[in-house]
Amino acid sequence: TYRKYGWLLRRILIDGLAGADLESNLKTISDVPITRSGINAAWFSRPPADGPVAWEIRFLGDTPFALLESLDEMDPDFEQSLSQVEAKLAEAVSKKKSP
Repeated sequence: TYRKYGWLLRRILIDGLAGADLESNLKTISDVPITRSGINAAWFSRPPADGPVAWEIRFLGDTPFALLESLDEMDPDFEQSLSQVEAKLAEAVSKKKSP
C-alpha cells in the first residue's frame, strides 16, 4: 500500500528484546538499515512536490499508529529530529497500552 502511494521504506526499528532472529529475517527481505530501538517501527518517506520530505514512522504492533513529519534531510539536526519523532511514537504507544 505504501509503495502504491509513492512511499519508500527507509529504515526499520526493532525492539532490542525482539532478538537476532527477527533482525536476521528482516535483513533477508530488505536492504534498508535495521536499528535496535525501544519499539518496533518502520520509517517511510515520500518525495515532496515542493519543500521538505514527508517522513512517516509506523508502529509495527497490535494497534496501528503512525506519526508524520516534514523534514529537511539536509538539516544538520535531521537525525536528531528523527530521534525526537521516534520518542514521541514510543510515548504515544506506551500511553495506549496503559489502562
